[in-house]
Amino acid sequence: MAKKIYTSEEDIPFVLTAEDIRDILGIGTTSAYELLNSGEFHTVRVGKQIRVSKKVFLDWLYSSKEVAS
Repeated sequence: MAKKIYTSEEDIPFVLTAEDIRDILGIGTTSAYELLNSGEFHTVRVGKQIRVSKKVFLDWLYSSKEVAS
């Protein structure tokens, strides 16, 4: 799947997938799934798919103090 470029918060979908998180953070798909499964924020599973709301993700992102290298 082609990577998406988000130029503003308004471009970010209401519900995010691992691929969306990958594109927003500039990390790999595996790292995005690890983040979703880490318990850092509330996620919703629909079958095998995992989602997180835009608000929950952005709240987590803006409050994060640690930067992974």
